[in-house]
Amino acid sequence: MFASLPSPISIALPQHQSRLQGRQFNRKDLLPINSDCIWKIDSGLVRTFTWDESGRIMTLGFWGAGDVVGYPLSYLDPYFIECLTPVTVWQVLPDSSYVKQALWQRVGKSEEFLSIVHQHDVGGRLMHLLIWLADQFGQPIAEGQLLDVHLTHQLLAETAHTTRVTVTRILNQWEREGKLKRSTRSLILLKQDLDASVSTKG
Repeated sequence: MFASLPSPISIALPQHQSRLQGRQFNRKDLLPINSDCIWKIDSGLVRTFTWDESGRIMTLGFWGAGDVVGYPLSYLDPYFIECLTPVTVWQVLPDSSYVKQALWQRVGKSEEFLSIVHQHDVGGRLMHLLIWLADQFGQPIAEGQLLDVHLTHQLLAETAHTTRVTVTRILNQWEREGKLKRSTRSLILLKQDLDASVSTKG
């Protein structure tokens, strides 16, 4: 659906960093942040978020293997990095060649994400968000695209700038219409609807 940027995942870490042990975190954990700490995600999925003056949470992005996250990469305060799955990360130096190259990937993902969350129609925002997440972090199966991540309705609402009730209503409708299948901790976007959505976008 979206053009793929060259992945920085294959870039080798500097030798002194490659000997360090990756740190592991559980789902719902927050990664430690400080002014000079950048994390390279080795496995798992995180989201970055902040909140506005009214306390409303705003999702800033979703990041997976090979991506870099950390307070030095943001101008926002507060700034949080939440694990959506079990996550393994490595700390990398802000001025390392890996970070410099990974930032190109980050810029592209950020632009794609912004183009989705600024769509006018809430149904369009939610559908294209799910397709983008499946493209980025899912895996193809016979039925379509499997997104094996526990995405709560509240998290989707915070990302799509709507309410949890609206997300629940839309997902239930799409499930009845055969656009997707859901289980407790995963979601399948069915192939025929993916093809139709891509065709409409093109």
